[in-house]
Amino acid sequence: MGARIRYLNRIVAAGAAIVTFSLPAAAQETRLDTLFTQLADAAPADARRIAAEIELEWTRSGSASMDLLLRRGEDALEAGDLAMAIDHLSAAIDHAPDFAEAWHLRSVAFFRQGRFGLALDDIAHVLVHEPRHFNAIYGLGILFEETGRPDLAQGVLLRARAIHPHHPEIGTALERVARKLGGATL
Repeated sequence: MGARIRYLNRIVAAGAAIVTFSLPAAAQETRLDTLFTQLADAAPADARRIAAEIELEWTRSGSASMDLLLRRGEDALEAGDLAMAIDHLSAAIDHAPDFAEAWHLRSVAFFRQGRFGLALDDIAHVLVHEPRHFNAIYGLGILFEETGRPDLAQGVLLRARAIHPHHPEIGTALERVARKLGGATL
């Protein structure tokens, strides 16, 4: 009987640890849900602020090391050092495969290298982890546009606009795609 009680104590302790460590993740998801709800109905000036808050949440992996790798990858991307950006972001993905923003930034680097298949694969990973990632959805639309699929681009860009109605680049991209489709601007 004593061995059984010790076994049950371990199960209870493990269950308590799981609940305790999952609370911050649940709080973050609730915060993102709230921000996305606000974004959908926001005025343009408020939308920029709310979108920036969402993007900031996306940069937080829960690990200081992974956040550092993300920042280094982002810095390399901004400096035009695509190979270094891919190296840093790949390291972040290797250690934190659920870190959607690392996948997103690496997709941007691959896109800029003209490696569209790899960019598309990374966008798919982003959307598995964060289906509301309006920047990744926008990037997918641009990828479709660049590869001669304006019909797919239009549908994807409309989806991104539904999530972030005041995204500064989506309207311009939709107008370009509409011209390619021979229709009126949206």
